[in-house]
Amino acid sequence: MDKKYTKHFDDWNKQKQKIDAHEIQNSLYVKEREVWWISVGVNVGAEIDGKNELFERPVLIFRKVGREQFYGLPLTSKEKSGPFYRLVHYGESTGNVCLSQLRVFSTKRLIRKIEVVKEVEFKDLQDTFAQFFKGERF
Repeated sequence: MDKKYTKHFDDWNKQKQKIDAHEIQNSLYVKEREVWWISVGVNVGAEIDGKNELFERPVLIFRKVGREQFYGLPLTSKEKSGPFYRLVHYGESTGNVCLSQLRVFSTKRLIRKIEVVKEVEFKDLQDTFAQFFKGERF
């Protein structure tokens, strides 16, 4: 039987209000290929959640969208396989990018930069993602 996870929506709402009130500080410095800890929050159903007091999770900056937002791909440290996951290396760490969880994030959610994904791996990830959206098998 699956262990039931209690979601703390009220705590996340308080944290989200603090995040929204912050001035944007890191927006000029965010670059594609970077992995950041960001406040992902508490989400609904199978959407990936953040952890700890700041509801954080590592996220790969996949594509900048203007100055204050970006497309991000959440990472998990758990071993995952299948068409929706790709292993990436950043610094001394590895993680599985969750292709199915791509979403737009505000730069207000950024907490701290972790590392950068190697250019070759990022290019492979972009190619895989393009196939994913074309509906091709990979």
